[in-house]
Amino acid sequence: MWGGGAARSLSRACGRRAAAALPGAAGGGHADLPVQADLRGTLQNCSSKVQLTPSSAWPVSLANRKSSVVTMKRLFSTSHSSVDSKELKKFQLLAHKWWDEEGEYSALHSMNDIRVPFIRDTLLNMSSNYHLGNPLSGVKILDVGCGGGLLSEPLGRLGASVTGIDPLEDNIRTADQHKSFDPVLAKRIQYKSSSLEEIVEECLETFDVIVASEVVEHVADLEMFIKCCSQVLKPGGSLFITTINKTQLSYVLGIVVAEKIIGIVPEGTHEWEKFVPPEELESLLESNGFSVKTVNGMLYNPLSGSWSWMESTSINYAMHAVKLGVQGQSGPPDALSEMESEQPSATAGTAL
Repeated sequence: MWGGGAARSLSRACGRRAAAALPGAAGGGHADLPVQADLRGTLQNCSSKVQLTPSSAWPVSLANRKSSVVTMKRLFSTSHSSVDSKELKKFQLLAHKWWDEEGEYSALHSMNDIRVPFIRDTLLNMSSNYHLGNPLSGVKILDVGCGGGLLSEPLGRLGASVTGIDPLEDNIRTADQHKSFDPVLAKRIQYKSSSLEEIVEECLETFDVIVASEVVEHVADLEMFIKCCSQVLKPGGSLFITTINKTQLSYVLGIVVAEKIIGIVPEGTHEWEKFVPPEELESLLESNGFSVKTVNGMLYNPLSGSWSWMESTSINYAMHAVKLGVQGQSGPPDALSEMESEQPSATAGTAL
C-alpha cells in the first residue's frame, strides 16, 4: 500500500518531478528499467532537498536478485501470534483518521474503486445466480485487519454479512462508530478487537470469503497467518489478498518516494524486508491447501489519487486463491447460489 495523506512540504518542485516519474503518471505502462532509470535521475536531482542516508539505499544484494527468490523460504517467526506489536504502535496514532478521505488513508479509500469490484466480480463469476442490488447476499466474509472498516462497509452494502477483526481496539471503536450512522450496515457488519489466531477455535470453517487487504506486509508470522486463514475458511471458500511486491521498484516508490520525498505515507509505515513477492505468497498458499486462481498487478497514481490494474506485479498486486476441498478440488462452481438458498436476501443495499 502507498497509504494516504497530503504531500509534505519538502519541496513542491521535487515532489512533482518524483510523482511525474511514477509509472502511469503520463498514460500508464509497465514498471520497467527505463522507469527505474528515470526515478534514479529524479532522486539525484532532488538530493539537495532530501539527503538519503545509507539506510535509505537499495539493499546491497537486491540488484543481484533473480528468479531464485521463488525458491527462497521466508524466515518465519516462532511466536504464537502473527500480530507484530511494533506495527500496532505505528497505526495506534492514526486510529481516528480512517474516514478522512484526504488524510493518511486516502489511497486506501481510492483503492476501493478497484478492490471491491475485483472481489465482487470474482465471486459472482463463481455463481450463476445472485440478487440484483444485493449480489453478495448470504455470503459470510471475514475482513482481517479491517482497520476503521474502509473495506467492510462497501462489502456490507453489497449484501454480505461481514465480520471485521483488528487487534487495535481504537480501530474497532472507529469502525463501530462509523457503521452506526447506517442502520443497514449496523445489522450486516460486526467488528471484534481480535487477532486472527484468537478466533480460529470459535470460527472453524465458518467463512465463505476472507479478505486481507494491505495486511500481510505487516504481520509477524506470515506462515501462521495463512494457516489460520485456511482454518476459518470453508472448503471451496475464497481468499483475497492485496499487498506489495519485494522489488527494487517497490523499494523506490513505496519507501523512498512515498515516505521520504512526497510524504503520502507517514515515514516508517513500511519495512521493505516484510514485502512479499507474489511467487513466495503463491507457494505458501499452495503448501497450505489453496489453489491460486488470479494474480493482478496494481498501480497507484499519486497525481490523480487513483488506482488501476496493470500487467506487471512489480509494485502492488492482488491475489485470489480458493481453499481446496477434501479431494483436493475447489468448491462447487455455484457456491454463491447455495449460500443464498441457505440465507434470506437482505432487504436493502447498494451495489457499487
